[in-house]
Amino acid sequence: MRDMAKSRFKQGSGPSQRQLRVAELIRRRLSDILTKGDIHDPDLNRLYITVGEVTCSPDLRIATAYVLPLGGDNRDEALEALRRNRSEIRRAVGKILKLRHTPEIRFAIDDTFDRLDRTRAMFSDENVRRDLDND
Repeated sequence: MRDMAKSRFKQGSGPSQRQLRVAELIRRRLSDILTKGDIHDPDLNRLYITVGEVTCSPDLRIATAYVLPLGGDNRDEALEALRRNRSEIRRAVGKILKLRHTPEIRFAIDDTFDRLDRTRAMFSDENVRRDLDND
C-alpha cells in the first residue's frame, strides 16, 4: 500500500504546500521589485508589469514567473528587459527567501486574460448560447 501512495505522488498530484508557499513569496517580492523600481534598468522601470502567478519546480530550483505588461502591449520588450536583468532580480528575491538556494527565475507571458477572452467569445457565440439555453 505504501508503494502505491509513493508512486501516485510522483505521478503528479499537484504542487506541494512548500512549492506553493515559495512561489507566492517570490510573486510578492517580484511585484514589489517591479513596482518600486529596485532594478537599475531604465527600460524595465518605465514598464508597468503585473506578476500574475509564479510556479516552482518540485526541487525549488526553478521558478517560472508569468508576467504581463499593463495593457498587454510591449510583451516582447518586457520579457527581454526581465531576462536581461535576471541575475539582479534573482539576488533581490533571494534576500527575503530563507532557502539554501535561490531559484533560477524564468519569465513567461501570462496568457490568462487571452484565454478568458476566447472563452467569453465562445460563450457569446449564437450556437453555443442556443445549446446552453436548451439544457
